[in-house]
Amino acid sequence: MNSPKKDGDDDVPVKDPVKYGELVILGYNGSLPSGDRGRRKSRFALYRRAKANGVKPSAVHILNTPQDSKAVHSRGQHSISFTLSRNQTVVVEYCHDNNTDMFQIGRSTESPIDFVVTDTSGGGKEGEDPSIAPSTISRFACRVVCERNPPYTARIYAAGFDSSKNIFLGEKATKWKNPDGHMDGLTTNGVLVMHPEGFPEDPKQGLWREISVCGDVYALRETRSGPSRGKLAEGESSALRDGSLVDLCGATLLWRTGEGLMRAPTLRHLEALRQELNASRPQCPVGLSTLAFPSLPRSHSLEERQPWVYLACGHVHGRHDWGQRSEGEEDPGEGESSTVRRECPLCRSVGPYVPLWLGCEPAVYVDAGAPTHGFVPCGHVCSERTARYWAETPLPHGTHAFRPVCPFCSTALSSPGWTRLIFQGPID
Repeated sequence: MNSPKKDGDDDVPVKDPVKYGELVILGYNGSLPSGDRGRRKSRFALYRRAKANGVKPSAVHILNTPQDSKAVHSRGQHSISFTLSRNQTVVVEYCHDNNTDMFQIGRSTESPIDFVVTDTSGGGKEGEDPSIAPSTISRFACRVVCERNPPYTARIYAAGFDSSKNIFLGEKATKWKNPDGHMDGLTTNGVLVMHPEGFPEDPKQGLWREISVCGDVYALRETRSGPSRGKLAEGESSALRDGSLVDLCGATLLWRTGEGLMRAPTLRHLEALRQELNASRPQCPVGLSTLAFPSLPRSHSLEERQPWVYLACGHVHGRHDWGQRSEGEEDPGEGESSTVRRECPLCRSVGPYVPLWLGCEPAVYVDAGAPTHGFVPCGHVCSERTARYWAETPLPHGTHAFRPVCPFCSTALSSPGWTRLIFQGPID
């Protein structure tokens, strides 16, 4: 049995700070709404463990009675069970691997899970009450296995070992025997992965694929939880690259390598860009007041000098009541992103009028450019290349749909998904 993890225990070594990379949940803009606590947070750093905890396949048992199964599981080894029928189960035992570290991700708060992930709803909120909206993320969703030696390759596998060190694929689960004789299978809602090419310098989206329990790569099923697997993607790998996306059917995770993070902008850099933008003293063309983006820790609640934008044209104003259309007289509540249609006083374009929010999650930026573009319809602000990349990156949605979303709040984007911001400088 694994020893229970204490909150805040990430197994960070003191003398050996090799960082494999980080997993960042898209849609939280730097931290969970209720705050990052223990294993439940918006990003998870994977460090080389003080002692290897990886496992690798060893013996295979074909069991015909429940007693046989009990005998195998009583050994305390990690194992994957494939139930073929009521009377036959194939159990693949796993033994210790000194060369790898294993990290497990899922909805469960049990001790084998290193990174607790709950459903992300559009708008950057944590999932609804499970009794109202049942989670589609598996309790033991997936595992990432990192090589302890350079180049520290990280590979992803569907499903994670439970508190009994077992992965159990029941009679109804999608499973099969490969030509080489080894068993494999898929989880109910699947673990989907997209590896981009050239991220972040010149990123181009790859194809979405499904990862099996044993780490093979397949084309997508007809629907998310369909009974038949897709075609084997010959020559493709489950090795994560900088910028790889992992979808758990309810939350999408971004993988940044340790090397990639060293080249990515930092919070300090984003704060410097904010100060530089505020130092240019952008003004509201109507109220002639000076606008200012709030400091990053406070960038979740509306402030008096907050910039607002007409999404149809990109003109930036302060908050005012000019140009309200008859079909949208209501005033947005504090902290909400209004979709009230308004007429821009500068160019007469009609469309949504929303507050602007700085994107505070450095990992999703593809460059360190100035915050010149805003996502439509949520109003999160980032560099032009970052806005274009995410607006052109469809993420899985529902049983077989795909759509681009804002990486800072998970709101579904319109087309084209972004607008160039037009700031008015001071008159003096």
